[in-house]
Amino acid sequence: MSEHRRKPPQPQGGGRAAARRGASASSSGRRATPRGATGSPSEAHGPDHGTGDEERPYSGRAEARRAAQRSTGGRRRAADPGRSGRRAPAGRPRGSAPGKKRIIDYPRTDRDGWRRWVPSWRLASGLCIAFFGSLVAIAGVGYALVEVPNVALTAKAQNNVYYWSDGSEMVATGGETNRQIVNLSQIPIEMQDAVISQENKTFRTDSGIDPKGIARAMMNMARGESTQGGSTITQQYVKNARLDDQSQTVTRKFKELFVSIKVGTDVSKEDIMAGYLNSAYYGRNAYGIEAAARAYFNKKAIDLNPGECAFLAATLKGATYYDPAGATTIDRAATPEANKKRALAQMQDTLNKMVEYGHLDRETRDKYTELPKVQNPRFNTALSGQIGYLVDLANGYLVNNSEKTGITEKKLRDGGLSIHTTFDKKKIGQLEKAVQKVEKENIDPKKRPDTDTHVQFGGASVDPKSGAIVAIYGGEDSTKHFTNNADQTGAQVGSTFKPYVLAAAMKWGIRDPDLSEVQAQDERTQVSPKSMYNGKNKLKIENYDDSIWHNEEGEEWLQVNDGDETYGDPPNYEIDLRTAMQYSVNSAYVQLGMDVGLDKVKEAAVDSGVLEGSLTGIDFPSFSLGISDPSAIRMAGSYATFAASGKQNDPFSVTKVSSKDGELFKHEAAPNQAFTSQIADNVTDVLKTVVEDGTGTNAQLEGRDVAGKTGTTDDNLSAWFVGYTPQLSTAISMFRYPDDETVKDRTFLPMYGTGDQDSIHGASFPSEIWQAYMAEAMKGEKKVKFPEPEPIGKVVNDAPSLPPTPSATETEEKTTPPPTPSPTPEETTPSPSATESCTDFLGCEDGGGENGDTENGGTENGGTDGGVTDPPGPTNTGGNGNGNGNGNGNGSGNGGDEGGIFAGPAG
Repeated sequence: MSEHRRKPPQPQGGGRAAARRGASASSSGRRATPRGATGSPSEAHGPDHGTGDEERPYSGRAEARRAAQRSTGGRRRAADPGRSGRRAPAGRPRGSAPGKKRIIDYPRTDRDGWRRWVPSWRLASGLCIAFFGSLVAIAGVGYALVEVPNVALTAKAQNNVYYWSDGSEMVATGGETNRQIVNLSQIPIEMQDAVISQENKTFRTDSGIDPKGIARAMMNMARGESTQGGSTITQQYVKNARLDDQSQTVTRKFKELFVSIKVGTDVSKEDIMAGYLNSAYYGRNAYGIEAAARAYFNKKAIDLNPGECAFLAATLKGATYYDPAGATTIDRAATPEANKKRALAQMQDTLNKMVEYGHLDRETRDKYTELPKVQNPRFNTALSGQIGYLVDLANGYLVNNSEKTGITEKKLRDGGLSIHTTFDKKKIGQLEKAVQKVEKENIDPKKRPDTDTHVQFGGASVDPKSGAIVAIYGGEDSTKHFTNNADQTGAQVGSTFKPYVLAAAMKWGIRDPDLSEVQAQDERTQVSPKSMYNGKNKLKIENYDDSIWHNEEGEEWLQVNDGDETYGDPPNYEIDLRTAMQYSVNSAYVQLGMDVGLDKVKEAAVDSGVLEGSLTGIDFPSFSLGISDPSAIRMAGSYATFAASGKQNDPFSVTKVSSKDGELFKHEAAPNQAFTSQIADNVTDVLKTVVEDGTGTNAQLEGRDVAGKTGTTDDNLSAWFVGYTPQLSTAISMFRYPDDETVKDRTFLPMYGTGDQDSIHGASFPSEIWQAYMAEAMKGEKKVKFPEPEPIGKVVNDAPSLPPTPSATETEEKTTPPPTPSPTPEETTPSPSATESCTDFLGCEDGGGENGDTENGGTENGGTDGGVTDPPGPTNTGGNGNGNGNGNGNGSGNGGDEGGIFAGPAG
């Protein structure tokens, strides 16, 4: 301000500013300056404050204002106890001079209360500039430090080494595929267009990164969700190539971002495409397009047609779910059928997009409407025989339980692991030898092509004490038949399901028909194996409240027994549950299942170790007859629960896994008491009867306790024997199912005439294989007895009131039950046939001789026991000797001394 415009000095009262404050205070009603004040500081404060300074002139308004502030406390008046006013800022008295000036005035010293914490615009803008400047600096440093990945260093998988249970090496595998890098000129343009159309349609013009996709991935990581999806081909190439760090972290995502930016800037689109197709994983241990073409089609990549290219592009979505061969060891949902359906849909979608984006003409596209034919997935001869099945089983266990094992499919594929299994090399060989022996002696596809083709077997052995899978039989050869028959087949288990019905009846009991449905759930009667049930053929099945069960079409259910045989003592046909299990009488166990409740039967099966996903619905009485399809491993493990007096262990195949960095996983036992020992031991005691005197006599082991059950399904589509000693539980299955990929709509085939037998039952080839294997497997093992069971439950239906004896016509007539929904094939499960029941176990081959002679109508078959060696027998069995034996064998010499206590109508 120039000198000539300087204002005169302000008066002692503090100058114009003070005057304005005084005027303002006066006009606003504020208390005026005390009377007597002269404007002099000394006068204003009275004599106690001294005489004040001598008045001196000020050089300007600023100086006058500062003087006024020093004398009066500035614009703010000092706090006065006698009047209200705002509180001085914390840490500094009102009116005091501010402290040392700070570089960043925060919290703000010139504001009160919450305003102190509101940053000024200068501070906010400064922070923003600093933040974005730091990001630019970090990005610059990150960009400078990262390198463009070298595709030649990708996909270097090491072998995994698998060990037998005794610690000896089984096989080294996992890194056997040799990836070969090819130039883009050796990759069909259709393959490039297929991945562009499906994965990143703007690939040829974009910058190589997808900011939205990256943000979405980071948000998903923060929420603990999957980070996949939304990446460009450039980003996917960078991800595939960066094997040094495969963790799903924010840090890794930032690294990938910098690398992707650099790749998008410094690398041509052609090189990026070649790098992506050469580093991607297509399944079957195939890294890169050349290896994939060899693995699926046994041809060079350049020779792939558009349909094959679209198919291989589909496998990039996740080969586990798109390989037509299936990958059930990794995920049970990845069946060959489901994978084919997914792969075809994805392939067709890719071809349609190629047309839409102008990469393929419609005429060419229309040539590829079916999946291309792919070859067998196995090439490594080290995985032939049973080894491939064992490796698959161990891998599947690790990956399916990755939350416990820590082994993901990617980690397994990268290799370098030492995997110790539960498999007993000796028992594996014994089981394979037993199957091959029976198959060689009985199955001849050349001689009987219509009945002996496509015959398959499966088997598994489990240690009851631990759940360890010690042996399996997966099929003929894992390099020829790659579905593991021990792990999953879809073959229904038939009457081997009946022990779960008995266990449920002893655990929960049957419901009281006199109570309401709600009350009946609580008021139950625990069942004894001595309980009596109706063994009549074509029995009307009742609900627990005595009402007749009807199917969805309103028809009554008439349960048939195998061979249309009726069991039990006329006129009521009562038969106890032990005998009904011994001869696999369907009618008795179907009705028992209805009385207990099919929900409880299902629960008993699951408690014992059967996977719930392998069980059908419980809307039909036939559920108790085994229309479900658990695997041989699960059936062996489930029966092992009974062998272990009710203690259930999940089957497992790997004891520990280690790498160069140390131990990664070690199995820890987690047994569960599924049933009381009283229940389990009673089930075992009943199943002993099956092997000693029932349908399972072929499975007897000299000097050893054996318990087991035969199983056969309707239309003779599958046959089982599941049995155990106290030390080992084994399940054997047999079925006919085409494993030829060229056969469309493959279904299970009937086994009538197979092996030159009228029909196949669990009591035939399956039990023979079981016996041959177990006899060898148990050699040298101590002969242990099953625990003596404690009595259990109440004898229900001790004196039932049942319909009178049916006529001969009704008894002998075959009745087909109404169809029930079930997994393919649809069926119910009969008990052993008349031929099996009489010929093999009842000693009634002819039922009576021509003239009552000793051999056919006399003592042996129609004599002393009236046609049955061990009661009870079928109703149409009895003596027929010399014209006087009338079939009921009541007369000594005519039908036998005892006549056959369960004999039927006159013959």
